[in-house]
Amino acid sequence: MECPHLGSSVCIAPDSAKFPQGSPSSWCCSVCRSNKSPWVCLTCSSVHCGRYVNGHAKKHYEDAQIPMTNHKKTEKQEKVQHTVCMDCSSYSTYCYRCDDFVVNDTKLGLVQKVREHLQNLENSAFPSDRHRKRKLLENSSLNSKLLKVNGSTTALCATGLRNLGNTCFMNAILQSLSNIQQFCCYFKELPAVELRNGKTAGRRTYHTRSQGDNNVSLVEEFRKTLCALWQGSQTAFSPESLFYVVWKIMPNFRGYQQQDAHEFMRYLLDHLHLELQGGFNGVSRSVILQENSSLSASNKCCINGASTVVTAIFGGILQNEVNCLICGTESRKFDPFLDLSLDIPSQFRNKRTKNQESGPMCTLRDCLRSFTDLEELDETELYMCHKCKKKQKSTKKFWIQKLPKVLCLHLKRFHWTAYLRNKVDTYVEFPLRGLDMKCYLLEPENSGPESCLYDLAAVVVHHGSGVGSGHYTAYAAHEGRWFHFNDSTVTLTDEETVVKAKAYILFYVERQAKSGSDKL
Repeated sequence: MECPHLGSSVCIAPDSAKFPQGSPSSWCCSVCRSNKSPWVCLTCSSVHCGRYVNGHAKKHYEDAQIPMTNHKKTEKQEKVQHTVCMDCSSYSTYCYRCDDFVVNDTKLGLVQKVREHLQNLENSAFPSDRHRKRKLLENSSLNSKLLKVNGSTTALCATGLRNLGNTCFMNAILQSLSNIQQFCCYFKELPAVELRNGKTAGRRTYHTRSQGDNNVSLVEEFRKTLCALWQGSQTAFSPESLFYVVWKIMPNFRGYQQQDAHEFMRYLLDHLHLELQGGFNGVSRSVILQENSSLSASNKCCINGASTVVTAIFGGILQNEVNCLICGTESRKFDPFLDLSLDIPSQFRNKRTKNQESGPMCTLRDCLRSFTDLEELDETELYMCHKCKKKQKSTKKFWIQKLPKVLCLHLKRFHWTAYLRNKVDTYVEFPLRGLDMKCYLLEPENSGPESCLYDLAAVVVHHGSGVGSGHYTAYAAHEGRWFHFNDSTVTLTDEETVVKAKAYILFYVERQAKSGSDKL
């Protein structure tokens, strides 16, 4: 966002001698002496730790506001506000009064000058210190990634994602998509954006008002994030560049409030689809897609124009049948989909745990059956019958005409009651293998014996009571092992733990080879 407080808050000289010694990324908080997430105040150059360490940078701002609220403001106090600070590692700028990251600059360009000075200090740090720090990080990263498998020690190649401030909803979706192999591999094989030449080569790009939105690419930042997740070279990757682009092109997700993971997934896939349609890094989308004939040849589902890898993998087609109860007229409509949102049947909504004995267990099949069963529309959803030429009572039924390669199932756990959005905390039993979708197809006789079977690839779980609060994590299978992704923490887990999860979003991958697994 563009901050109106820069003029009164950015007061230090770009080459200020008040800065501490050493590399900025290693500066210590002046209160707790922590060197994790250092932030420098652009009013007085004092260094404090970020809100996810001990929060002394924010407290520094709050303490500076006390005289302004208890006494009459003087001209000097109005000018000196300590509201803007800069991350000493990523060089991003944040305003506490706006409670947002800043993309503009002062008239004299002081923010960019401070940023360049900190970059120079970082680059000119003693090579021995930088080498020792890098070796220490590598050793701690390696030790944290060793685990026991069948009595032997092996390396954990998975990488976590830093929480940038209630961004667990994004992290859970990114980790899930990174384990959809066909989808992930497509983006990782895309050509990278060409590096700039000259003095700006290798430097991070900082977007300002003068640059506009033309040089942000969701596809490129998504590609770089996926490439970083399974390298195993660091304990956690910070997706701040991707999150910045999300803020740019998806205004609904600006700020640091908790968001709905399913809503974010839909926005993400839709915007990836739209950007791929327009070409990527000078390469036509159609050329890239044709390189993978298995995606282009089998894909018949187009959403908002031409097909892309998004619709080729997640795209399916529903047939919506509506019958007028007065004259019997039948209306059919075909709708493309990227995911199916399933209600949890009302009779199961009080059953919260798998081990609860009273009443039948809610299963994924119950949710699918509720979605595809014949339904009589109520008075608020009267159907406009073209034969009767007025709104009439009618019935509705969904059939799946075309199944996708990856079937994404969203369990509708949040619903409105009066003025509140409550959570349905019911446990829903779901299979790890052999989800059979044949009985929900419009023409099941035209499907092969294995083409309707799906195996679970990832699960997104919401912990907590409401959509605006709580926490998101994800389980995902990678090379035959299950992992639990909890922001920056990645742990090896087992199938028994996965099946006990109260799933919010399920990702099922179409089975390619025959298996002896039981069907659902």
